[in-house]
Amino acid sequence: MIYTKVVFTSFLICFVSSIAIGQTISSKIVDKKTNEPIPYATIQVSENQGVITNKEGKFSLSLDNSLSKIDSIYISSMGYEKIGVAIKNATDSIIYIEPKAIELKGVFVSNKNLTADEIIDKVKERVSQNYNLELSKKQLFFRESEFNSIKKLDVKFKKSTIEELNKRFIDSLTSSIPRKSEYYTEVLCNFYGNYEKVKLHITKAAELYDKNNIGSMDDMSKKLEKIFKDNVKPNSYLKIKSGLFGTKIQVDSILAKDAEATTAKNEIDSLKKKKNTTDFLKYQKSRLKSILSSFFFNDDVKSNFLNKSGRYDFELIDYTYIDDNSVYVINFSPKRSEDFKGTLYINTEDFAVIRVDYKNVKLLKNFKLLGLMYQDNLYHNKIIFTKGKNNKYDLKYLESHRGNLFGFDRSLKVIEKNRFVKGKRKQNELSLGIDAIVNNTTKFEIIVFDSNPLTEIDYKNSAENKNIKPTYLSRYNPEFWKGYNIIEPNSAIRQFTTPYETE
Repeated sequence: MIYTKVVFTSFLICFVSSIAIGQTISSKIVDKKTNEPIPYATIQVSENQGVITNKEGKFSLSLDNSLSKIDSIYISSMGYEKIGVAIKNATDSIIYIEPKAIELKGVFVSNKNLTADEIIDKVKERVSQNYNLELSKKQLFFRESEFNSIKKLDVKFKKSTIEELNKRFIDSLTSSIPRKSEYYTEVLCNFYGNYEKVKLHITKAAELYDKNNIGSMDDMSKKLEKIFKDNVKPNSYLKIKSGLFGTKIQVDSILAKDAEATTAKNEIDSLKKKKNTTDFLKYQKSRLKSILSSFFFNDDVKSNFLNKSGRYDFELIDYTYIDDNSVYVINFSPKRSEDFKGTLYINTEDFAVIRVDYKNVKLLKNFKLLGLMYQDNLYHNKIIFTKGKNNKYDLKYLESHRGNLFGFDRSLKVIEKNRFVKGKRKQNELSLGIDAIVNNTTKFEIIVFDSNPLTEIDYKNSAENKNIKPTYLSRYNPEFWKGYNIIEPNSAIRQFTTPYETE
């Protein structure tokens, strides 16, 4: 049985026609020459407050009471002129910006003889000086978008000695499994910690998915459970075999209606209730910690193009500007069997990588044996850093894509055996042939709105809201994030709705 849950949260910030406290600005940034949208442009209202455009060039920005006197926003993007736009002209509009001419001034002249490899050496030397590795408090927004699709599902009925588990029933189960599903989660929170330890206090969270997918899977589970309860004898065990492999599952405690089984069931139900109130926070912490600890300047990371720079070729291809910083543009690719290629954007003055785009050039894992197949086939990252109040760089924006493919092409037998029954120990058997391929892709987005130093004492005293639960949304709701700054949702999220909404 394949279980695919889909979840998300949607949002947008409402259009307000007049300038007032709590106003929301919604616009799109476009290249003046090409008329193409500009993704990942920075929209700034103060030194530490602002948002980033999504891949479609769109943004929404909520101005709270502390920003009520601001009359302009400032827009910058790599290779473009930085401009100021009056708020009254920025609402529900298209804002055009122009490419910036590269002027080879002092720093370029002084560093013009550095090779790409020498620049990379300076980057490595200054990691501890350039990046904020200490404890901090960050206000951030985190979105996870998960997509599951069954590329292939062929179930061949071979044999069954249980009347209800016939070909018709198996075909019905197979056709009921959803072939595609989407799951979106969005979290606005205060992040306490660094790349090694994390605490979260979630301000607001939502998840968007189709409950009907879960309902259909639950229904199938109940049907199978009833069939086994009605047909499997007490003291039996199930032996599950697939090819050369087999395992036993004792079923008498599950099927027997005695006090011990009732007690076990009550304990499981209690754990489920506890799990439902705590796991959301734990999961978000785990996800964020995993993502942040995988940055290229950390030790023993998969993205090893900096730590293992000798295994890569680097080429200085251009110069450009990011905000007001002149940067080297350096491409990298593997020399032999390494995994990634991409582009580094390095500040010419302090040699900090302030942006990196990279992706895998081959399968990161490729396992195939005895009818089982697994491929880790997608790893694309875009990371943007900005200099903070302590003159060290913190994460500003991250977009990460991960994907894998799983295949199963084997026979499957479920055999009931009972050592207390005279004669043959085998009581019942279900035999199937399963040929399935499932694809999973996940997209992570993080935007950091503010970052401030945090003492060890303040970290220890920071409180988590462990019982927080996300709000379930069955369709995109433009009102949900009204008054909050987030990453503008893309078209797929805005258009998401379930075929039959359930409460």
